[in-house]
Amino acid sequence: MESARPQGKNLISVVIPVYNEVASLPALFGRLLESLRSLKRPYEVVMVDDGSHDGSFEKIKELGKGKPVSAIALKRNFGQTAALAAGIDHAKGSVIVTLDSDLENDPADIALLLDKMDKGYDVVSGWRKARWQGAYLTRKLPSVMANWLISRLSGVHLHDYGCTLKCYRADLIKGVNLYGDMHRFIAAYAVWQGGRVAEVEVSYAPRQHGKSNYGMGRIVRVLLDLVTVVFMHKYMNRPMHFFGGWGLVSIVLGVVSGIATIVLRIVGLGNLIVSLPIVTALFIIVGVQLVLFGIIGEMLMRTYYESQNRRPYVVGEVVELS
Repeated sequence: MESARPQGKNLISVVIPVYNEVASLPALFGRLLESLRSLKRPYEVVMVDDGSHDGSFEKIKELGKGKPVSAIALKRNFGQTAALAAGIDHAKGSVIVTLDSDLENDPADIALLLDKMDKGYDVVSGWRKARWQGAYLTRKLPSVMANWLISRLSGVHLHDYGCTLKCYRADLIKGVNLYGDMHRFIAAYAVWQGGRVAEVEVSYAPRQHGKSNYGMGRIVRVLLDLVTVVFMHKYMNRPMHFFGGWGLVSIVLGVVSGIATIVLRIVGLGNLIVSLPIVTALFIIVGVQLVLFGIIGEMLMRTYYESQNRRPYVVGEVVELS
């Protein structure tokens, strides 16, 4: 019987969100534990049931009994990101691996990610290169375009942001608050904080049981979360630069429109300026509002940092040379 409470600074925590995957769990447990035993390192498995109604939590408790497995049941279905956050909060390892429960990723590939991380990386992301073969227009092309857009906006170039199979250093991921579908952007967050990110090819197999919980609505939510993440990264500490910048542009356009209105009236072309006064007022009003939003944002930002005694920087290392 394996120890249910592994310890040690080299501990690996595998966090797996589960939602209605009772049919996949036996094979998942078998392959996952075989893969982890072969690593010759202490490990734990944190299974988070995200409000399943097919008996998944009972199956987790049955299969994990006497093994280094923690079973967490959420009160209802909160979504994959929330389930991952719950597992990460509970994990005790210095390295945290995230994995889906549907066996589309092979647990044996965990070793590939850990080998890459041992070369000095803070996040190692899986790349399902063989995914969507035979469905180029319907699935492959949209996936490529989405990953290109995320890479372009975040400045972190990965081929497969959506792959849950990732490996993180715990001291980095433990400081990330996850909302929406933002778990897929942790690699970008790591780079913004000065971390190193790598990507390795991993195997992919179509799910054998159940149905996918992903749909077109997920793409819209991911893109909206991407806008939020990029804004928070670039303008969290300086909201006035965003709102104030666009506000000044709007005010300048309003002034230009107002001057054009006066000039056209002077030269006798008043019949051409019916809508220009409205446009002038609109630009100026919107510009003033944006500047005010920037001021409010600055006040909220300062309140956020000062009320929580936080600092707008992250220290990597301090060496006293005296």
